[in-house]
Amino acid sequence: MKHKNSHLLVGYWSRLRNGRDVPDQTDIDPRQIKRLLSYTFILDCENPSRPVYRLAGTALCERFGFELKGTGFLAHWESQSGLALASLLRQALQTNQPVCLSSIAATADNGMVELETILAPVSFNGSQPKRFFGLVQMLSDPTPLLGRAIAYERLIASQLINEDEPLPHYDQNLPPPPPPSMMKSHPKAPYLRLVVNQDHPNLSNFGSGDLLQKMFDAFTRLKGAANSDELSRSS
Repeated sequence: MKHKNSHLLVGYWSRLRNGRDVPDQTDIDPRQIKRLLSYTFILDCENPSRPVYRLAGTALCERFGFELKGTGFLAHWESQSGLALASLLRQALQTNQPVCLSSIAATADNGMVELETILAPVSFNGSQPKRFFGLVQMLSDPTPLLGRAIAYERLIASQLINEDEPLPHYDQNLPPPPPPSMMKSHPKAPYLRLVVNQDHPNLSNFGSGDLLQKMFDAFTRLKGAANSDELSRSS
């Protein structure tokens, strides 16, 4: 996880467990996470292949340009990402672990941003966990989204989160997240493993191949720059 709010959400989820496998959705107190609410959502995962938004924060809906409630979570992901996500959601529910997703999102005119999504499994009224409490945070310069909506999203990495791993300490009384027009660039983050393990994926099968090829090329350049920085520091 790269964003501090991702750590805060997972820490809150962990405290709500209180000895159980997962917390219950009814345990979530909006007052405790009010500064994150506009970027959070509840995902109904009765069928992991067709997860549906039950609730979504206003800022998150603005990023996609429409009300997300009642719509499919996988609708804006390209096809191979959708297949990988269905498997990840199923695994997270089976192991009772939150999952961290790293993705590249693009607008219709090819503006691109890097996003981090946390999906933490929850039950509802004591039933088996079939829902997720989620949060989406932006890691890169938000300028490409100003006045534009996300049209496509591609999964580039994923990580199941172990509760035993120590989480950094952050002040719970954080100021509210600034609006997109005032957000600053996030420092360049280290590259994680590719979910689709292909050196040269065939993007023509995804639909909108030109856009996805540009997304892949842009992130490949980011990886190369990060590797160059690492070599410079070690020399």
